[in-house]
Amino acid sequence: MADAYNLETLLARLCDSTEGETISVRDLLDAVGARAYGPVLTVLGFISISPLTLIPGANWLVSFIILVFALQMALGRAYPWIPARALRVTFPRQYLVSGVRDFRGVARQIDRLIQPRLTWLTGAPFLQLVALICISAALVSLPLGLIPFGPVLPGVAILLFGLAVTARDGVLLIAACAALFGSGALLLHVWSLLPAFSLDF
Repeated sequence: MADAYNLETLLARLCDSTEGETISVRDLLDAVGARAYGPVLTVLGFISISPLTLIPGANWLVSFIILVFALQMALGRAYPWIPARALRVTFPRQYLVSGVRDFRGVARQIDRLIQPRLTWLTGAPFLQLVALICISAALVSLPLGLIPFGPVLPGVAILLFGLAVTARDGVLLIAACAALFGSGALLLHVWSLLPAFSLDF
C-alpha cells in the first residue's frame, strides 16, 4: 500500500514532522500536505476523536475547519484554504503524541482493509456529494460537542471520508456514510430526550 493513503504512516508523520511542547494547526496541515483534501480530512477526523478534543473549544474549531474545507470541495476549488487565525491556534503536542500512540493499532487494522475499489464513487460528481456529506458531519458534530464522546461518530465518518478520497476506495466511502448516519441518529435521539429532561427541572 502506498504511503499516500496509509493511515498509520500518515499519523506517524504528524509526530515526526512536529516538535516542541506546543504545535499549531498550521504545523499539522503542513505535516500532511495542506493542499490535498483527502489527507487533511483524514487528519481532521483523527483530531476530532483524539485526546485533543479534551481541550475546551477544540471540537468546535475542528468542525469549523472541516466546514471550510468541505465547502471548498463542494465548490470545486482546486486547493483548500483556511483563515490564518485558525492556522495559528496552538495546543500541547503531548495530546497529539498520546492520541497517535493509542490509535496506532486501529490504524494498522484499517490499513489492511483499504484498497482502490468502486473508484467511480470517489470522483466527480460524487466528490461534490462527499463534500456535502462532510459538511453535514461537521454540522452534526457541533451540537454533539456538548455531549461526552458525542463527536466521535461524525469524527470517524470524516476520517473515513478522507481516507476514501485519498485511496479512491468507494467501499470505505459507503462505510463512512454509515458512520455519519449513526451520528445523525444519535443526535435525533438526544434531541428527543430534551423535552423530558427540561420538564424534570
